[in-house]
Amino acid sequence: MLFVCIACFVSACNTPTTPPQPEHPNIVFILADDMGYGDPAVYNADSKIPTPYMDQIANEGIRFTDAHSPSGVCTPTRYGLLTGRYSWRTRLKKGVTRGYSANLIDTTRTTLATLLKKEGYHTAVIGKWHLGLGSEEPLDYSGTLSPGPRAHEFDYYFGIPASLDMIPYVYVENEQVVELPTDSVGPSGYEYGGPYWRPGPIAPSFKHIDVLPDITEKAVTYIDERASDADTPPFFLYFPLPAPHTPWLPTDEFIGTSSAGEYGDFTVQVDHTVGQVLEALERNGFTDNTLIIVASDNGSFWIQEDIDRYDHLSNLNLRGIKADIHEGGHRVPLIARWPGTIPAGSVNDDIVSLTDFLATFADILDIDLADNEGEDSYSLFPIMQDASNSSFGRDHAIHHSSEGMFAIRKGDWKLIEGRGSGGFTAPRFIDPAPGEPAGQLYNLRADLQETQNLYLENPEVVEELTALLNQYRDEGRSR
Repeated sequence: MLFVCIACFVSACNTPTTPPQPEHPNIVFILADDMGYGDPAVYNADSKIPTPYMDQIANEGIRFTDAHSPSGVCTPTRYGLLTGRYSWRTRLKKGVTRGYSANLIDTTRTTLATLLKKEGYHTAVIGKWHLGLGSEEPLDYSGTLSPGPRAHEFDYYFGIPASLDMIPYVYVENEQVVELPTDSVGPSGYEYGGPYWRPGPIAPSFKHIDVLPDITEKAVTYIDERASDADTPPFFLYFPLPAPHTPWLPTDEFIGTSSAGEYGDFTVQVDHTVGQVLEALERNGFTDNTLIIVASDNGSFWIQEDIDRYDHLSNLNLRGIKADIHEGGHRVPLIARWPGTIPAGSVNDDIVSLTDFLATFADILDIDLADNEGEDSYSLFPIMQDASNSSFGRDHAIHHSSEGMFAIRKGDWKLIEGRGSGGFTAPRFIDPAPGEPAGQLYNLRADLQETQNLYLENPEVVEELTALLNQYRDEGRSR
């Protein structure tokens, strides 16, 4: 099968070209969609899903064990990643944008792309955008789709507007839809999981199952084109995948490649996509001067029925699933490789957030961020260079669920402002009876599964963390 062949030939059979190396590193950020903390084998020795390419990146670079998406769902995490700022500071206080939603990011705000463009980078986003397009709702796909990625200093954009289960089903290139959604697709017949999608408008040639292969081909072509650029500026490829989010639609060559059903097979295909990017970097002589990062935007949608059926812990042994305020909703795999800068086999156990990459890239490029840039971003560059570096500035993180429930983590303690999951897991919200705790407090060092609510036993910790959460919300920044 193709994904096996690539693994065999990446290092042994390709003779890479060696283009002139730019002063700054190329950066590739691959963001999986709804991939759980326990899916990559490097995080879970008992995973039922083979992930050799993600394992390779971790083994040749660094693996973060306490990394978190800023939200339990898609849009706010993507906002936080690109801006270094929590999404709940915007109009989006809960939930996600939709296929007809307007652009969420203020066009005057610094993003990863605007930061890197100032240093001469060529920038591209290929994949799932899910941050809104245009300035008015509902979005008119027959017009110019701006503001969008190009308004945020991406030189090139190709992808889908929102999740692969959200209408309309179209491709967008730069500011234009590739083909108008003049047809309609009926309901998938699934309530959740599996090949689930919402019924509605679709472009006549659009096929859900083709999206991951199509954008992978586009990403590989982009890397090849960067090698052929005579000026060889450094490049930044933001590659947000639509998978393994629903609909779970692995192509034929991946069916049966895992022991975790369609979801597991789709995740194998995600890993294969990572492998194709690695092969393109190697083939073009970019490996040594490229920082490649792989993460997930939140936890997986993997309910107890799936665990029982496949004996696979997609979110490892963490409580909750995608969207929830508990660890299974927002603790995510995060790995990075940069030969010669990140020591191979590094492991870091500090609290980190996907909002941290604006400050990280600024640090790599020796750029000082202004007060109104990356307000919730801390540089990971020191611990990329030395996983035991104690100078990393973050000692806390703020978590947010799909329904707008807040939590704050500091050290071993995690305070949740309210009862219930705040997300998909029932009960979402609990009104406490008199004498019951109003919120949740867990010591994650002793109780990573969040089974013992210590809220009433530790009022001083509750008071301290509540004050800190209020401070960061009121001040508009946490950096």
